[in-house]
Amino acid sequence: MRLLWAGAVLLSAVAYYVYLPLPSGVSEPWKLMLLDALFRSFMGASDVAHALGMCHRVHMLNWVVSLVEVIDARSCSAVHVSDTTLGGVPTRVFKPKGGSRLKRGVIYFHGGGWALGSGRMRSYDLLCRKMAQDLDAVIMSVDYRLAPEAVFPDQYHDSLAASRAFVSPSVLEHYGIDPQRLCVSGDSAGGNLAAAVAQEFGSDDSLTVKFKAQALIYPVLQALDFATPSYQQNQAVPILYRPVMARYWLMYLGANSSLEPLLLANNHSSQDQTAISAHTRSKVDWTTLLPEQHKKHFQPVFKETGSVGVVSDVPGLTDVRAAPLLAEQGVLSRTPKAYVMTCEFDVLRDDGLMYARRLLDAGVAVTSDHYDDGFHGCMVFAFLPVMSSVGWRSMNNFIHWLDQNV
Repeated sequence: MRLLWAGAVLLSAVAYYVYLPLPSGVSEPWKLMLLDALFRSFMGASDVAHALGMCHRVHMLNWVVSLVEVIDARSCSAVHVSDTTLGGVPTRVFKPKGGSRLKRGVIYFHGGGWALGSGRMRSYDLLCRKMAQDLDAVIMSVDYRLAPEAVFPDQYHDSLAASRAFVSPSVLEHYGIDPQRLCVSGDSAGGNLAAAVAQEFGSDDSLTVKFKAQALIYPVLQALDFATPSYQQNQAVPILYRPVMARYWLMYLGANSSLEPLLLANNHSSQDQTAISAHTRSKVDWTTLLPEQHKKHFQPVFKETGSVGVVSDVPGLTDVRAAPLLAEQGVLSRTPKAYVMTCEFDVLRDDGLMYARRLLDAGVAVTSDHYDDGFHGCMVFAFLPVMSSVGWRSMNNFIHWLDQNV
């Protein structure tokens, strides 16, 4: 009897920890709850280790990732997998066996807040393997340096160096890649890097080989407004909580973590910040850039006065290499056709929707692929034991777009 009571208490405790009220409409909410409980456990343990001075919380999380998720390069009957470097940056290459002589090429940047993860993670390995096989394409998954040791613009420079090497004649010839059929892609923070690379390539007239397409998966693109409708609506929706995004922005930009409350209150972008011009503010003005159905009942959070000097102390906040949404229209107009995936239950939803609108306004052909039941990270988590249907749908649609446009 005591054992039964103990079991009941334990089950109740687990259920209490796992259960999280979620908005109606989220795809398979119990799977997301289980995934979130796993993430919260790891993050809680990393916070404790950080507080005790054992290690940085990010190092703890990456150790767990390495232990559980990172796998060796393993070829299969359909795809040859190998680890190499591109421009001095570690990269995993997926090349299909057989097929056409010249293949399409995709360079991919993984997500993780510029601080977590690896292209060698099981989920990214499986994604790139599937892309290589389904598209008969060479996929190169880049392991750029991570915060806190590396901060902006290190990750950007790594992504740019790898991309320049990717389009070089020697690499294209070695892997049998068609120089006319190249794409730059990434998810979340990797989508940020992919967008920044696409902008740089479009503006660089010295390049003889350029990307035909850019594919951005729920990208993070700006850090001036943490009160867009999606930030307000989804601030407590897993797996990317609003404070966590602010924390990783500060880590990426090499700024003091004590600024987190200022970012969350939009004090850093108050009207008295003379370093932010009206022209710059217009590029993140969701009242004009978002479709009506996504504005809903939300109101802008404009602070008349705030913490003057934050932008001067953290210049990356307005640097287009870190925040591609702030690019000029002339720069956007020279980028290749775009695929932008967004999810309804994601704080980054409006970053992607505003970028798609700005690209369209600049004359770029854009496919905006929105998932009303999607959440941040759903495409990559399609391969986990708690794989979601929206993950499989989004992944297959992403690959289909690449097939039709690269």
